[in-house]
Amino acid sequence: MLPTMALLTLTLATFICWISLGNVSGNERINSDNITRILDRLLDGYDNRLRPGSGGGVTEVKTDIFVTSFGPVSDVEMEYTMDMFFRQMWVDERLKFEGPTEILRLNNKMVEKIWTPDTFFRNSKKSISHNMTTPNKLFRIMQNGTVLYTMRLTISAECPMRLMDFPMDGHACPLRFGSYAYTSSEIMFTWRKGLIASVDCPPESISLLQYDLVGQTLSSEVFKSSTGHYSVQVVHFHLQRKLGYYLIQTYIPLIMVVVLSQVSFWINKESVPARTVAGITTVLTMTTLSISARQSLPKVAYATAMDWFIAVCFAFVASALVEFAAVNYFATLQANRLKRQNVRRDKLEVLATGSEDGDTVSLDSSPQEGLKRRNHSVCRSEIEAPPVPIFLQQGSAVPQIPQLAGTSPIDTYARVLFPLTFALFNLVYWYIYLAKDTMEGARDVELPN
Repeated sequence: MLPTMALLTLTLATFICWISLGNVSGNERINSDNITRILDRLLDGYDNRLRPGSGGGVTEVKTDIFVTSFGPVSDVEMEYTMDMFFRQMWVDERLKFEGPTEILRLNNKMVEKIWTPDTFFRNSKKSISHNMTTPNKLFRIMQNGTVLYTMRLTISAECPMRLMDFPMDGHACPLRFGSYAYTSSEIMFTWRKGLIASVDCPPESISLLQYDLVGQTLSSEVFKSSTGHYSVQVVHFHLQRKLGYYLIQTYIPLIMVVVLSQVSFWINKESVPARTVAGITTVLTMTTLSISARQSLPKVAYATAMDWFIAVCFAFVASALVEFAAVNYFATLQANRLKRQNVRRDKLEVLATGSEDGDTVSLDSSPQEGLKRRNHSVCRSEIEAPPVPIFLQQGSAVPQIPQLAGTSPIDTYARVLFPLTFALFNLVYWYIYLAKDTMEGARDVELPN
């Protein structure tokens, strides 16, 4: 009895499952047929050449942007690159439908059969619509005729930059888009989620090496041209440059070169070759650093903040070389003055010795013997002169006079004035540029009135 009951139960369960699967398959077939009929009915008599509400009201297109990758930013080309999901939403009364589903989720082939906005990016240099492995487009139609159209784009747009505060500068890079053919009386663009949340830039999508993306501001404007007024949406991405790279590569080496040039003040003025080599080497190093610092910048006609720093550092290095030239010049003047004094003193001593010898000659010898004694005394004074070091005989500005040895008064003052002046310059320079709101300056220039 029990085996018979188990067999009947299993048979009944199998029959119920078969009926359920048939109902599900039938419902799916019915839904698929309903959706096909809905699409055929929507496209029946639909003219995709006419915008929604053509001849009547204004078509409102709501937009928002999700940034998937931001960067890089090129200072030389003055442009930036970003990858994004660009979303547009509008209402087309001709696409209203009633059916078992609230949203029709369709592929990109349906896009070609209905009207879509002719949106383009006004300040774009290069735009790419991704098509691998299929066109990256999302298309949905709601029951009330609302259409959602999303596409993945890579945009390279121009970013006007004022580099007067470089490298402590900030820039507001704009992205402008709107309709190419329809005026503002036909299509009006608006931000879908308001001016705060319509552009989403997650921190993980920012791939910038030299900048920090500190935020973005959204606005709407009307572009006026000879063919009419056009609705334009504007988003400014605010970029603040990172200072670390330029501190390591430019500022610290410049400061070290200036300090090295001032070390020559502590070298004796008699060491002409050493001080000359130090001065010329620092000047050449400063020239090389200034050239390399400008390679990553466009050829602008004005001076940047870094240019001013390089110019002042170059002036300090050149002044150190000029300072040694002044020390050498005044040491030479003093040496010539002492040399003339020594010659005059020797002449007086010779005359004095000659007068004494003359008195002696007149008493006990002939005039020829007196002349020989004078010549012998002069030769003996020359022989008894101390030997001159080799470095004083080879190119030294200081003549062979021991009285000129020691520190020059010019070097004494330079050891104090040069470091203090350079430290004061650094204090004023960094205070001005670090306290200055360079980003606000960029907004004033680049945001439309």
